[in-house]
Amino acid sequence: MLQGWIQIALTLLIIVAITPFFGRYIARVFLDQRTFLDVILNPIERVLYSLVGVPTQENMTGWQYARAILYSNVVMGLLIFFIIANQGWLPLNPTKIDAPTWDTIVHTTISFITNTNQQHYSGETYLSYGSQMLGLGYHMFTSAATGIAVAIAFIRGLTGRPLGNFYVDLIRSITRILLPISIVGGIIFIALGVPETLAGPAVFPTLEDPNISQAIALGPVAHFEIIKQLGENGGGFFAINSAHPFENPNGFSNLIQIVAMLSIPTSLIYTYGLFANNTKQAWLLYGMVGIIFIGFLIVTAIGEYNGNPAVNTLLGSQQPNLEGKEVRFGWAESVLFAVSTTGTMCGAVNSFHDSFMPAGGFIFLSNMFLQIMWGGQGTGTAYLFAYSILAVFVTGLMVGRTPEFLGRKIEKREVVLASFLILLVHPIAILIPGGIALAFPDQLAGISNPGFHGFSQVIYEYASAAANNGSGFEGLGDSQPSPLAIATGTKTTVTALWWNLSTCFSLLAGRYVPIIGLLLLADSMSRKQAVPYTTGTLRTDTGLFTGVTAGVILILGALTFFPVLALGPIGEAFFIAKGIG
Repeated sequence: MLQGWIQIALTLLIIVAITPFFGRYIARVFLDQRTFLDVILNPIERVLYSLVGVPTQENMTGWQYARAILYSNVVMGLLIFFIIANQGWLPLNPTKIDAPTWDTIVHTTISFITNTNQQHYSGETYLSYGSQMLGLGYHMFTSAATGIAVAIAFIRGLTGRPLGNFYVDLIRSITRILLPISIVGGIIFIALGVPETLAGPAVFPTLEDPNISQAIALGPVAHFEIIKQLGENGGGFFAINSAHPFENPNGFSNLIQIVAMLSIPTSLIYTYGLFANNTKQAWLLYGMVGIIFIGFLIVTAIGEYNGNPAVNTLLGSQQPNLEGKEVRFGWAESVLFAVSTTGTMCGAVNSFHDSFMPAGGFIFLSNMFLQIMWGGQGTGTAYLFAYSILAVFVTGLMVGRTPEFLGRKIEKREVVLASFLILLVHPIAILIPGGIALAFPDQLAGISNPGFHGFSQVIYEYASAAANNGSGFEGLGDSQPSPLAIATGTKTTVTALWWNLSTCFSLLAGRYVPIIGLLLLADSMSRKQAVPYTTGTLRTDTGLFTGVTAGVILILGALTFFPVLALGPIGEAFFIAKGIG
């Protein structure tokens, strides 16, 4: 057990050590300060700006910034839809894979442009190399860069600056942050044995019978893998994602993936401190999220280390729960990866989330309900500060002071926008489609597990979509043809169609409505005149206020989603404890 905790602690120490350096670099990029890449990238960016026709000095309003995101995402969505729909005759298709069904293409397109990468298909058998590289891989950069751009625009607005220009922020996010690290990371993965080839599958005779051949899927995986983690994308080249030895061959590659997954979300909090000229507040928020994150890790780790009581009874001893986990990672690295991927909205998996104990399911769902455990690619950082604005408002009401954040008054418009984003949009995108699916379990849900666990499967799918996470509890008939198609005929085709289309609603609502709201909130804050600090000012860079913010986050999350958790993982935990399941 001690070895596992040491592995977790060392990984987190690496993340904390990286934060100020990477956070400062990101701040320098978007504050137009000199960086070591200027000599190489300034000429390249000038060419890109001229080709796109971007006036680099033109600042956008909140609506203009949001429209630019929507317009660009529509164009990118049409591109990915065309590539996948026509992959049968397009190049880079050595195994001659035909196009998936239309609903799978629609779901995949929306999933990848929203930075969710929820996969209702098996990558190596459904998509060609061209679709994975030019369709999905391209959007892994642009969707991640869109999230970073939104976070930077939101931070600018909070600190009284103009929001900036979306196209400039998008290009800089790719050229200055995502692409350089991906090049280095891709080379490291190749050195570790991750394949990077355009050759078709390798065919070998089996050990059991030399006359029978086995095809081993390959592909251009290394460059795909690093941006999958760094960009909080999470979609795997292979069906089993980072549990596949060609995506994640050993403990060192697993460490790199976790660090890549956590590095940008954690560093953006420090970047905010530099923009606000208040690194004290940034570290307080960092510590608050870190404490909650570590608490979630402990809860999940204890559940997995103690194992399943029913299995332990059969074995006559206590053993960790290793069902659905890779032995080369063990219980500790599986727990750290799982809590990190649901907390950062990455969605990559190196173990089977469906096989975790109920404590793990509780934490995974809670991460996606709250969306602030380091947060998604940029938008999660903005969610954290939206909670802070609500905390300022609530605290101001309690002590009778005018709510202010960074010297700017919090008024009705800001409170309405923050409340709308946190208390309405996310629950609607999860609970309404989830309720419909659960009301028709045979016709629509396609659930493989009954009772509490099946309930968690359904809610997890929509929470993953709405939070732009993309991971799954699995066990649902959500692929075409769905896993139970042979046994039940057309019914599972209906369930696959339902999951493909209904999750599209959650994907779109969970991505674009919050982005628009966050940009309008930032725009409103940027237009306010700063008022001087006085003895009556409620300071937000204190331990007391940070604790209040943590309370607001946990209480609002509990009030909104606790009934769902009670009917899912909490009920399942009592079920197992009584020795029923």
